[in-house]
Amino acid sequence: MNLFPEVRTQCVIVGGGPAGMMTGYLLARAGVDVAVLEKHSDFNRDFRGDTIHPSTLELMHELGLLDEFLKLPHQEFSRLRGIFNGHIAGIANFSRLPTHCKFIGFMPQWDFLNFFAGKAKAFPSFALHMQHEVVDLIIEGDRVVGVRAKTPDGERNFRAALVIGADGRYAITHTRAGFEIQELGVPIDVLWMHISRRGGDPEQLFGFFRHGKLLVLINRDQYYQAGFVIPKGGIETAKERGLPALHKEIVALAPFLKDRISELDDWSKIKLLTVQVNRLKTWCREGLLCIGDSAHAMSPAGGVGINLALQDAVATANLLAAKLKRGPVSVADMTQVQRRREWPTRLIQAMQAFIHRNVVTGRESKSDDSCPFLIRLLQWFPALQSLPARFVGIGPRPEHIQSPTIH
Repeated sequence: MNLFPEVRTQCVIVGGGPAGMMTGYLLARAGVDVAVLEKHSDFNRDFRGDTIHPSTLELMHELGLLDEFLKLPHQEFSRLRGIFNGHIAGIANFSRLPTHCKFIGFMPQWDFLNFFAGKAKAFPSFALHMQHEVVDLIIEGDRVVGVRAKTPDGERNFRAALVIGADGRYAITHTRAGFEIQELGVPIDVLWMHISRRGGDPEQLFGFFRHGKLLVLINRDQYYQAGFVIPKGGIETAKERGLPALHKEIVALAPFLKDRISELDDWSKIKLLTVQVNRLKTWCREGLLCIGDSAHAMSPAGGVGINLALQDAVATANLLAAKLKRGPVSVADMTQVQRRREWPTRLIQAMQAFIHRNVVTGRESKSDDSCPFLIRLLQWFPALQSLPARFVGIGPRPEHIQSPTIH
């Protein structure tokens, strides 16, 4: 028996990540009673997506939040470059995009989430419950009617006309709902770590590529958040080879790290990201809709995951907010969200699969020291760099704010 009476609301959102927080904000902005349940006590967890694309910044402009948002600590880059087999090469040029912000931003995800949590709390119909871990769906007949959450004081039921699963790739929502997952397969995993940053280090680069290997360094002022690609399931092999071998591989990609690579003196300082690329065949059933990573897990390639999740959130609010204010939404209503967002998801996942097959495999290749042909093409014809900028920075079928707002 619960310690507390059950909570009844119009919408319960499981997960306080980018998709969940943006959806909660937009629904509350439209006057929908919404409760966001986040299992952690805060948002301060590292090794999360930090890339803020022009499409996301355009949404901020449409919401009237851009100027305030850009006051948060972040970095802006109108061009992305990488080092391919020792050659510095331009990859994407965002300066000509038809958006208000013609750059890509890097911002710690905890700052992004805290910003939206603060904005959402200004709406009386919004409630954020931290340390509320959803452990099960409440299903009556064939309909999902709520969730059961574990809180610091015991279990509590939250009943709603709509449950939105935004709880990530290991979602309790899509698991308990029995949704079928289509695994697309990916040949890599990523090791995340901190490496100190020093004066005179190179400016932000997209990554350091060499013969199938990749090292990404995200500037955090005092340190780099570093991601090193390894073959899928290769963590035990890496540990058997030992830290010196890992140090050597990283320094081979970024020699300027040689004087500090010894900071990685214990495996406890290195976290494994098991990379997945998959999608649900069906995103919804009566009373439940899954979005973001819960509906489609993305590879880190291109840094598109957070931005695609936010596009899902906007589409969800655009299509469902007004209907949800009047009562429960139908499966046909929710299916519109999947129809709207599945094609962009498929296209981007195909792009990621191409990158993994042809550029980043995590395995040492025997190729020469020249740039890959596509990278060379971008150098021969710099105007072509606007194409990857548009595909990554705006994406296929970008969403715009159309959901209503209360006054």
